[in-house]
Amino acid sequence: MPPPGGVTTTHGLAALALLLNAFTWGISWWPFRQLQDLGVHPLWATTLVYAVALAWLLAIRPLAWRGFVQHSGLWILLIASGLTNIGFNWAVTVGDVVRVVLLFYLMPAWVVVLAWPLLGEKPSVASLLRLVLALVGVVIVLKTPDVAWPWPDSLADGLALMGGLCFALTNIMLRRLQRAPSQASMLAMFGGGAVMAGFAAALGQQQGFVGALPPLAPQWLAWVGGLSLCFLVGNLGLQYGAARLSASATSIIMLSEVVFASTSAVLLGAGELSGRVVLGGALIVLAALLSTVSWGTAAASHGG
Repeated sequence: MPPPGGVTTTHGLAALALLLNAFTWGISWWPFRQLQDLGVHPLWATTLVYAVALAWLLAIRPLAWRGFVQHSGLWILLIASGLTNIGFNWAVTVGDVVRVVLLFYLMPAWVVVLAWPLLGEKPSVASLLRLVLALVGVVIVLKTPDVAWPWPDSLADGLALMGGLCFALTNIMLRRLQRAPSQASMLAMFGGGAVMAGFAAALGQQQGFVGALPPLAPQWLAWVGGLSLCFLVGNLGLQYGAARLSASATSIIMLSEVVFASTSAVLLGAGELSGRVVLGGALIVLAALLSTVSWGTAAASHGG
């Protein structure tokens, strides 16, 4: 049995690893905006970033694709993960980052809606109350003085909500695919980012609302390579931390992404932190916190 100090150190490193992942995603909007300024649309940027990450994964785990033969649900995970990245990366590039991140983190509410048909988990009274709490927060965030109804009034709003819904589906599929090899799940998620974003970018270019990739240049290629490396390291941090901490602790730490994104956006002038956004965002984050604490309590009562 390891000494108490060793356990504390391990848990501390796990928490730091999760914070690294949250920090990576929390500030990822900035590299995507740098790429857009260099003429690389966020859909093409997402495609390239995940294609590089996918190549690294296949180089390390060349047989990871075999999991798709045994677990057909990995294809759904691929699509859901790809749409998550399309929604989030595109939204934070073109919209108010604080608003986008808050709308994206409606994800725990979407889980309540999707878990019943997909996992057979009927919503409890507490989960329905958390859903209402999150929806009230969304209404407050969406109801600006410029709009008559609390409804998405921009492309970024719609993309953020779509991304959060697909993120919820991604998490549900990961739960359904617990017996699938971890490298196959990673392949599905990285492959989804590359394939789905690439398809959307090509379709958008054909329709005229996505520009073609600019000529190869060291500056934007360096941004793509650096972002790919950061996502890979962040993913490793997530796996390391999630394997050593409880699910509730992991979820709570990952909510720090909202803090990293909001703080960096406000400091760099890419987001607005008005009283209305703070109030609505607080309700959304509170619903997410209650969701993770409730899930952790349920797991503990079952010996998890």
